[in-house]
Amino acid sequence: MRATYSPLHFKPAIESASDAQCLACHKEVLEDKPRVASPAGVKAADSLAWYQRTSTYSGDQDTFHRRHLTTPLAKKLMNLKCNTCHQGHDPREEAPGSSATAAPQSDNAFTLRKQVNPETTCLKCHGQMPAKEIMGLPGPWHEVKEMFQNDCLTCHAAIRTKRHQVTYLNAEAIEAMAVAGKESKTADDVCYGCHGGRSWYRIAYPYARNAWPGMGDITPEWALQRPQHSESRFLKAEPKP
Repeated sequence: MRATYSPLHFKPAIESASDAQCLACHKEVLEDKPRVASPAGVKAADSLAWYQRTSTYSGDQDTFHRRHLTTPLAKKLMNLKCNTCHQGHDPREEAPGSSATAAPQSDNAFTLRKQVNPETTCLKCHGQMPAKEIMGLPGPWHEVKEMFQNDCLTCHAAIRTKRHQVTYLNAEAIEAMAVAGKESKTADDVCYGCHGGRSWYRIAYPYARNAWPGMGDITPEWALQRPQHSESRFLKAEPKP
């Protein structure tokens, strides 16, 4: 019970908590490994998980947290921390009737609290790509990508060029990997992988419109409600002259 109410599970302490502090109690999230074989006897080595089918992933099947924190791809392209997604939660609100201030058991509309808010975390990399609505493409990317040589940089070498400048991504590595994939025509696995290719939701994430060189003065209608810069907690410190 004392650990449940540790200050690290609440704001503001969670915002500055280090991975070492979190993993002191939750180290099992990195130590657990997938089963060698399923209960039905299917060996993991003889089957491919969905993420193993992409050109950007290499290695054996791995667990959710390890794929986001410790695999070669995660270390190369991402810089995720425990508190990138986990921003603390009040255990008194986990279920209805759990405390004097929680929703009553009779409240059928109550939704159990999640450990993270997927709308502000998971959706960033697992949302849909609004290819037609925003980019004006003639169809979904997986249907029209050959028209663009399977290369997002065909257009995005000059459009929205200030991207990935957040602390939880390695911007230089992402750009370099996308450029390296141009010859093999696998560049879109890098970009599309996080912009629709691994979508778990039916909606898209409303990315901030960080100003880029040559950006027009007119804001399109679909972007009127978009923020003008990324979330403050993820902004990179500007290098001092």
